Amino acid sequence: MSNDKYVSPLSERYASKEMQYIFSPDMKFSTWRRLWIALAETEKELDLKGEDGMPRITDEMIEEMKSHINDINYEVAKEREKLVRHDVMSHVYAYGQQCPKAAGIVHLGATSCYVGDNTDIIIMKEALLLVRKKLLNVINELSKFALANKDLPTLAFTHFQPAQPTTVGKRATLWLHDLCMDLEDVNYMISQLKLLGCKGTTGTQASFLELFNGDHEKVKQIDKKIAEKMGFSDCYPVSGQTYTRKVDTRVLNVLSSIAQSAHKFSNDIRLLQHLKEVEEPFEKNQIGSSAMAYKRNPMRCERMASLADYVMCDALNPALVASTQWFERTLDDSANKRLSVPEGFLAIDGILDLYLNVVDGLVVYDKVIYKRFMEEIPFMATENIMMDAVKAGGNRQELHEKIRQYSMEAGAVVKKEGKPNDLLERIAADPSFHRTLDELKSLMEPKLYVGRAPEQTEEFVNEFIKPILKDHEDELGLTATINV
Repeated sequence: MSNDKYVSPLSERYASKEMQYIFSPDMKFSTWRRLWIALAETEKELDLKGEDGMPRITDEMIEEMKSHINDINYEVAKEREKLVRHDVMSHVYAYGQQCPKAAGIVHLGATSCYVGDNTDIIIMKEALLLVRKKLLNVINELSKFALANKDLPTLAFTHFQPAQPTTVGKRATLWLHDLCMDLEDVNYMISQLKLLGCKGTTGTQASFLELFNGDHEKVKQIDKKIAEKMGFSDCYPVSGQTYTRKVDTRVLNVLSSIAQSAHKFSNDIRLLQHLKEVEEPFEKNQIGSSAMAYKRNPMRCERMASLADYVMCDALNPALVASTQWFERTLDDSANKRLSVPEGFLAIDGILDLYLNVVDGLVVYDKVIYKRFMEEIPFMATENIMMDAVKAGGNRQELHEKIRQYSMEAGAVVKKEGKPNDLLERIAADPSFHRTLDELKSLMEPKLYVGRAPEQTEEFVNEFIKPILKDHEDELGLTATINV
């Protein structure tokens, strides 16, 4: 590898080989050739004739084209592009050099967007399928984590202040739910993608109407036949020269949504790692800091957040492109699309690999969770203590005020003096609560305060997650490794 020029970190450090192949020149230009074959086959099936009345396209031509789908003569195309300054015509020329019998009918009647735009759609669909596969595997591993920890009480946080308890597993269902919404969006987008088809320079199919001597019925069949040959159900019904650039916007918005979910998860894990409750994987020889040897920084989650920031910002690119296209086409989309679409997918691919790697190796420190829980549980238990005292004949308003005062005093002892929480001692000393200290301490069992968190977790995984995974069980089983 040359070290004297810029190489995208998305390729070097973050994205998988599978996603990189999808956006590789081999994938792009072999798809161009498959599209040219689909066009030639369609024109032959519709009995395209030459001026002499004889079939214009023969089986021999098509077989010749098929024999050179993958052995792309890149150097010929590059040299030709230096001369003609047109990438599509350079590859038409290069393909014709390998297929002399078919050279005259390659790209017949088409415009550049026939190969360019249709290939972009095909590539985005392939990329979305890989995203879905990785998303499903993250959901699978995270659901296992949720079930394994469904009964483990932990402090919940609102405003990052201790709040009514939940369980570690129930918290994981919140991450899962976001990913399930993302999966719905991915599936919807995959189902909605259509090819541009072959509609000519301004979308009117005028060149094909000319080729087929004004036969509208034959021209109407072209798009459908090409779509079927390329594995799609249909083409977009109308277009200018290009498919509407809103398609790219919709696709990258789906990637942005996944990035948002991953960012939220990574933030939560980073905060939990600060609290020493849950920790991302840390390898035996991993260095956390060049200066502070003791540190165990949440590197993976920080990287997830960093890449997610990029993807969310990247989604603005196709929005700007789509909103500024002029009439039937301008070319100010081209350079932007070459960057924003591939790099959005490469980044989300890296994010999902990190997500799967983190979930697969999450470490839960239940003793730390329990210790922090017990420091705060007297405050959490005051509602139950107050209700019991009311049942014994107390006045709710008076008892509420007393608990408020005792809580403030106990909180001050913890914060200002660094002493243990003595709220229970204060309540036990007040006869209006009708409880001894031992009786109050018996109420300090974490599981008493988690509500239906264990049941909600189990119900959610069994009723919502497992059916999804069963429908896609052939896509499960991935393990994620990270490059650095």
